[in-house]
Amino acid sequence: MKTKADKISADDQSHGGRSAFSQNPHAVREPKENNLEMAIGHEVRAYRKKLGITVTDLAAATGISLGMLSKIENGNISPSLTTLQSLSRALGVPLTAFFRRYEEPRNAVFVKAGQGVELERRGTRAGHQYNVLGHIDNNSSGVIVEPYLITLTADSDVFPTFQHEGMEFLYMLEGEVMYRHGDQLYPMQPGDSLFFDADAPHGPEVLVKLPAKYLSIISYPQRGKTD
Repeated sequence: MKTKADKISADDQSHGGRSAFSQNPHAVREPKENNLEMAIGHEVRAYRKKLGITVTDLAAATGISLGMLSKIENGNISPSLTTLQSLSRALGVPLTAFFRRYEEPRNAVFVKAGQGVELERRGTRAGHQYNVLGHIDNNSSGVIVEPYLITLTADSDVFPTFQHEGMEFLYMLEGEVMYRHGDQLYPMQPGDSLFFDADAPHGPEVLVKLPAKYLSIISYPQRGKTD
């Protein structure tokens, strides 16, 4: 009996042994510094040692004093751009290499159960409730993600059809609906999921069992990142 992991492995082999995913979500990256001066100092010392030169050698090559270099490598001082340019030339690395270990603060949004922000979307009507579970506007990924908890509690003769850029993922939690994507209908029950290109018309078409509740996660390019 083949497991889901076996199927994924077989799919990988059918693609020439390459994984269908380009990123390992469980990979651990090299730790980074939250202090900019410490991050720069670490990189200066690492590149100097990689070249096998002493602090004295680097001082002679850059014209920077031994005391100043010591303070830079120990993260005790914020070097000027001119100083960083001198170090960049002497060590043979781009200026941006000194910032490789610096980790800017990353945002997170925590929402307690039942405290999502209720909002109206186009087509919202009585008995159709949309709660946004979090939103981070500016982030380093270049992608905006909008997670919604959607609850349908009343039948309706007219169902809203949505069509927008990006991708959308649905995960059924409760009830049962017939969900349309393009010209296809999908019977969705608890535990079922649907992942699709949101540029095709989509939305719940038949409410089979109420109340119905599902997660909707929409992602699309962040403006300013891809323009």
